[in-house]
Amino acid sequence: MFTDIAGYTRMTQADEAEALTLLEEHRSLLRPIISNHSGIEVKTIGDAFLVEFKSALDAVTCGVEMQRKMAERNSTVPESRRVQIRIGIHLGDVVHGSGDVYGDAVNVASRVEPLAEPGGVCISQQVYDNIRNKTDLQIAKMGEVELKNVELPMAVYSVKLPGSDSSAPRGAPRERLAVLPFVNISPDPNDEYFADGLTEELITKLSEVKGLKVIARTSVMNYKKKEKSLSQIGRELEAGSIIEGSVRKAGNKIRVTVQLIDSRTEEHLWASNYDKELDDIFAIQSDVASRVAGSVSAGLLNATKREDTQDVEAYTLYIKGVQRFHEGTSSALRESIALFDKAIGRDPSFARAYAALCLSWLRMAVLGYEDFHVVRLNAEPAAMKALELDPFSAEAHAARASVCNALDRFGEVVTEAEKAVRLNPNLAEAHVALGIVQASMGRLQAGLDALERAYELDPLALHTVDILARIARVAGKEERSFEVLERMNELSPNNPQVLVGLAETYMVRQDFEKAQELLTRGRKADQSERIGLLDQGLLYALTGRRREAEETLKEIMADNIQAFRLYGQLFINAALGNLDQAFEALNKEAELHAWPFLIGSHPLFSEMRKDPRYEQFEARVGLRA
Repeated sequence: MFTDIAGYTRMTQADEAEALTLLEEHRSLLRPIISNHSGIEVKTIGDAFLVEFKSALDAVTCGVEMQRKMAERNSTVPESRRVQIRIGIHLGDVVHGSGDVYGDAVNVASRVEPLAEPGGVCISQQVYDNIRNKTDLQIAKMGEVELKNVELPMAVYSVKLPGSDSSAPRGAPRERLAVLPFVNISPDPNDEYFADGLTEELITKLSEVKGLKVIARTSVMNYKKKEKSLSQIGRELEAGSIIEGSVRKAGNKIRVTVQLIDSRTEEHLWASNYDKELDDIFAIQSDVASRVAGSVSAGLLNATKREDTQDVEAYTLYIKGVQRFHEGTSSALRESIALFDKAIGRDPSFARAYAALCLSWLRMAVLGYEDFHVVRLNAEPAAMKALELDPFSAEAHAARASVCNALDRFGEVVTEAEKAVRLNPNLAEAHVALGIVQASMGRLQAGLDALERAYELDPLALHTVDILARIARVAGKEERSFEVLERMNELSPNNPQVLVGLAETYMVRQDFEKAQELLTRGRKADQSERIGLLDQGLLYALTGRRREAEETLKEIMADNIQAFRLYGQLFINAALGNLDQAFEALNKEAELHAWPFLIGSHPLFSEMRKDPRYEQFEARVGLRA
């Protein structure tokens, strides 16, 4: 048996004295268990044990007991003091000499141990053959693996620990990568934008590497300033590799520290420090991307992709604008527009700044901060300029797809979104745009497929999860809707938007009691959650409580957001059978290009679709074409 502590090198780098204390604590905890199972401690190697047993069954039961004891210990201490070990066991002949053991069996055991999950036990085929009829433990085959210095591939197995969660899949492939938010250690805390910008730029750069699947910004930013182990983050994002780092900016000098880590073992695959001038930021990004690609045996950077600015001041303005864009408030969006305009003023050939400018204007219109006409006057020209400057920019094609979607130009959405995903398959927002338009046109399976690809890239983005769940519900796949929403609820407990989504899924199933329970919880978590109020009125209507539904609609109609008022008027009146009022709202939504994208498939609107007025609506927004 070999054991080791997951991520021990990283622990020593963070706090060597504390790491040594935890090492001794873990040794004192495990040694009595080894002895109780007739194990002989051959030696310790750093943070590892090498142990010999006379029986394979003794070794496996000892390993299970060791992991159970460590789990009990970890449940009583802060996360910063938790220690997880991996255990690997192999059966074979050894040679004793000078207080040590030698031979191929020892080498194989040392290769099997890193294949175990932190907190898990991994065994070889020989051990499995010896114990499979002698234990009630559940043992799952992990597959055939090639072990270093072992001639033939070997089958390895994972032992399911009693009381643990159901058999989780083995760690995600290394080519599935997450870039965690870089830590700002600059003297000026206002330089936080630069750390966030570097994070986003590395995501963009790495997404251009063929063979990599890169988790999108929305999901990784959930881990900013959160204390979670890398193995836990890897499991939550299903990422096999993680990049983390820090950036210090002082005047025109920058120091960037980058580490590439195997999320399953928490071991470093590659690390580097860069002490450079600010002007070298582009070279740093390219170097990191190339070295990461080599470390995970992926492809190479797209050699045809050019940098769309070499002006550091324009770049700095751009990443400040991106940070403000993601804040999403009216004032932040206006500031992002001003920053993108300044960046373009510095470098008129900066294609991505035009694409970002397009999205800021579009969001201003969609959120009701500006009249919708700014989509045509400002957003669309910015997207077209980005494409003129760089026809091979995936971001520019995705921006134009979003504009065309807002303007109900469905054929152009498909064309532009498909171009974007061909140029960059890692662009989650392009998959979302494609999924929405396909579902709008009644192609539910195509829409669902596109959203599944977006979800794979951006699993913690509420917007993506919500749209995926909506399409799944309408497509008759409520179980998938439950699955993605429940997973989100586990990672973000009592999020009102997730609770509302679950309530909507139960409404489709006509389990109104459970839907009410979830809506109550959602409203309790956030009284300002608008969709929760709308769904409450809808639930009243669906359960025959007409008076309560009408009172809720009055409350909605007093809201200051026009799009929300129209949604409430449409949904609740459709459920009450008030088709005149429902069509009045739908026609106003058509004017604003803000109608529900699933109106052609949602069962709530089945009666409206039988009415001649619905055909007129379809013709008006282009669905008939």
